[in-house]
Amino acid sequence: MPSPKNAKPPPRIQIGQPAPMIDCGRHPAKRCVGDAVAVSADIFADGHDVLRAVVRSCPPGSKKWVESPMVRTDAHVDGDRWAGAFGVDRLGRYTWTIAAWADAFASWREELRRKLDAGQSDLSGELSEGVVLLEQAAARAKGADRRRIERAVAGLREDAPSPEVALDPELHAIVERYPDRSRATTMDAKLHVDVDPVRGRFGSWYELFPRSWGGLAGVQQQIPALADLGFDVLYLPPVHPIGLTNRKGVNNALQAAPGDPGSPWAIGDATGGHTALHPDLGTIEDFDALVATAADHGIDVALDFAIQCSADHPWLSEHPEWFHRRPDGTLKYAENPPKKYQDIYNVNWETDDWQALWNALRDVVRYWADHGVTVFRVDNPHTKPLAFWEWLIAQLRAEHPQIIFLAEAFTRAAMMRQLAKIGFNQSYTYFTWKSSKWELTDYVTELATSGMQDYYRPNFFVNTPDILTEELQHGGPPKFASRLVLAATLSPTYGIYSGFESFERVPVKPGSEEYDHSEKYELKERALNGPLLSLIERINAIRRENPALQQLDNIQFLTTENDALIAYAKRAGDNTIITVVTLDPATPQEGVVVVPYGLGLAPVFTVTDLLSGESFDWRMGRNFVRLDPYRVAHLLRVA
Repeated sequence: MPSPKNAKPPPRIQIGQPAPMIDCGRHPAKRCVGDAVAVSADIFADGHDVLRAVVRSCPPGSKKWVESPMVRTDAHVDGDRWAGAFGVDRLGRYTWTIAAWADAFASWREELRRKLDAGQSDLSGELSEGVVLLEQAAARAKGADRRRIERAVAGLREDAPSPEVALDPELHAIVERYPDRSRATTMDAKLHVDVDPVRGRFGSWYELFPRSWGGLAGVQQQIPALADLGFDVLYLPPVHPIGLTNRKGVNNALQAAPGDPGSPWAIGDATGGHTALHPDLGTIEDFDALVATAADHGIDVALDFAIQCSADHPWLSEHPEWFHRRPDGTLKYAENPPKKYQDIYNVNWETDDWQALWNALRDVVRYWADHGVTVFRVDNPHTKPLAFWEWLIAQLRAEHPQIIFLAEAFTRAAMMRQLAKIGFNQSYTYFTWKSSKWELTDYVTELATSGMQDYYRPNFFVNTPDILTEELQHGGPPKFASRLVLAATLSPTYGIYSGFESFERVPVKPGSEEYDHSEKYELKERALNGPLLSLIERINAIRRENPALQQLDNIQFLTTENDALIAYAKRAGDNTIITVVTLDPATPQEGVVVVPYGLGLAPVFTVTDLLSGESFDWRMGRNFVRLDPYRVAHLLRVA
């Protein structure tokens, strides 16, 4: 083996298994402004030296590194796992790493202490080593600290020095302020954390079709009421012109009757495409006024970004090379067999003119971001190239770091996870179809504890214009109420589509999840007057008042001894919420909620039901509960 060629010897300290780390550092973890990013790693070295470590973080747009100390998380068993944290107070991408070094003075001091404890008397050699270490520390120190170290050196140089001089805790603390890091080891990789607005993690969404509310001006009038109900995000399906060719009719009919408005997802006509507004909805000035009013009430406007075009979209004539054509020259409309979408055409991602296509799509998002849109719900992102999304999201967030991208991707789990890794801030989930106790427990546990919590943020929509689940169809109002509570308390972010509050639940045919007379294909007259709104308003208020419900990874499921009841606790600081929900919309259900000692509560405590105002005495162990179709949940705050 050849001799080492480096001027310095290789590092003796090993730093491994850092967290949070996504795919070996290929992708950033996600956090929100105001969070403390918890960091951990295995840190160890040969021998018995006392080690020190820090996490070093660099904010976006800065070259200055900030350090925070790390400590052993299992020091009582001489373990090797270390933990620390750094705060994030601005939007964008933070860089972080870990540095560790051997603390020569602390190592010497610990060895000296052990020898004294063992009764050794001649420690002159050891004290001479301490003098050298203290002299080196004095050279690094300043002011009063230097003078204090020099006095200790003088004390150890006396004819009969006392070892206790070197063991003085005050001296130790001073020396610790001036460590010798000349041989520090820094983690090979620099890792990253993307920091979003708090809305990236926590928010209540309301989806509506503006054409059913009197256009943009009519929606603007509803903003104060939506704010009073506690909604944070107003989501609008596409607001663009709708094509005439192959326009769909009522209930997705292939032939539209006169006056049928068509599907908003059939984007574009002779008047414009993705950067145009449907004239029946209003003008760009109306749109700007809507966004401004929403912002004044603390509401973000989310806009649908659907990469598809009607046959009348200007791009089909201006850029025919951007679309699929069969060998006979005909355009290929969109399909997801057995579903057919004769009114829209997908773009051709394999076009030779792909760079211009990518730039045009980026400019669409940029246009609406410049008009104040801060959230984009992306339609079917899993059917587009991942490289495109990674590029587009990076481009837009460099200009508008407050933007949030929601992936509407009801698809394979691996694809959903990858979309989150490459930049999507939130994602739709399988929650819509999870109904049993074990399904909900297993799925939410995966989201909250498997590592996904570092990059994948769920948005628990209870229904969408495309999804009317069998549960809602047959469960009646009690099922609507219980699903609302589950969505709003399991996940920090949830959403409803208008009509949910009025218990709309008639499918177009048995076995279908499509609504009869779906709003996707016809106008409706909407108003905020559904009977479920009072519960929605109360739950949204509870969510805002209780930090425990604004997190995902703090959930702990509790035993109920009845599979028709599900219970879970969430805790943030001194705020603890215990939620119990019935999964049976038809009959009363009784059971117990077993509170474990690991929850950190007193042996006996008082809980207040935030839905009813009642208070109960609870204790560690078994607590009786009874729920029925008229009282579907307890939201219990621990006093």
